[in-house]
Amino acid sequence: MDVFLGLLGNVLQEGFTYAIMALGVYVTYSVLNFPDLSVDGTFPLGACVTGALILAGVNPWIACLVSFICGAAAGCVTGLIHVKLHITDLLSGILVMTALTSINLAVTNGSSMLAYYSKPTIFTSGHAKLLQGAAKNWSAVVIALICCIIVKLLLDMYFKTKSGLLLRAAGSNPQYVVSLGKNPGAMKIIGLMIGNGCTALSGSVLSQQSGSANIWSGTGMMVMALASVIIGVSLFGRFKLIHATFAVILGTIIYKACLVIAMQLGLPTNYLKMLMAVLFTIALVVNNIAPSAERRKKADAK
Repeated sequence: MDVFLGLLGNVLQEGFTYAIMALGVYVTYSVLNFPDLSVDGTFPLGACVTGALILAGVNPWIACLVSFICGAAAGCVTGLIHVKLHITDLLSGILVMTALTSINLAVTNGSSMLAYYSKPTIFTSGHAKLLQGAAKNWSAVVIALICCIIVKLLLDMYFKTKSGLLLRAAGSNPQYVVSLGKNPGAMKIIGLMIGNGCTALSGSVLSQQSGSANIWSGTGMMVMALASVIIGVSLFGRFKLIHATFAVILGTIIYKACLVIAMQLGLPTNYLKMLMAVLFTIALVVNNIAPSAERRKKADAK
């Protein structure tokens, strides 16, 4: 039983943390229809910025905020390259992702890893100490959940604003945005800033969980986030009572649970990235099959 609870705690802790990134990718991929590969660079950017700030004595919560701002700035660059220089979305993301490798190295002073195990983090300082006394091993899960819920609620609130509605329209019908006298390119830039800011924040939270920052931690993050979004939207998007952002969180937890189960069944860690790709492929196939099945049902009904 203790083993099961330990595995469950690990799945939820990582699931809530990576869900912050998945929510950001939901904005760029599902709302804007923009496959943003710069995610693989902004995730470690958030981790590296957090590590450097915490080592400098900065409050860990402020480090999270600065990481979000840095990620948003990187997303802004991606958007400007795409909108102003008219470079395709995929290439724009690749260019920024490549450039961020050098920036992350600069932040860490040329080191591939920053360790700050003895420094205070959001999981070991402030109110987290009270949780450690009350919830013991589940305190990290609670902190990760709080961060995830805050991001989810803020996104839900934003989507209800005029800017949020324009953002949705920019992804599905840019001409409608133009007819309103607004610039769909500007809305894309805003969406990319939000998405990459959330990704960097996720990297910041994960970095503080482990007490270290690795410049290569972003490898495969885009695949993980897309798979989480597609799994969540495909499985739970049909239920009207489940909001899209909540479905994304559930999808991330399911995705992480699949990885943990595979590891417990004896899958070597060398094949973890391959399993991530396989799960992503399955999610894409299921996502493509579901709409076709619904169309066939409607045709049969007529």
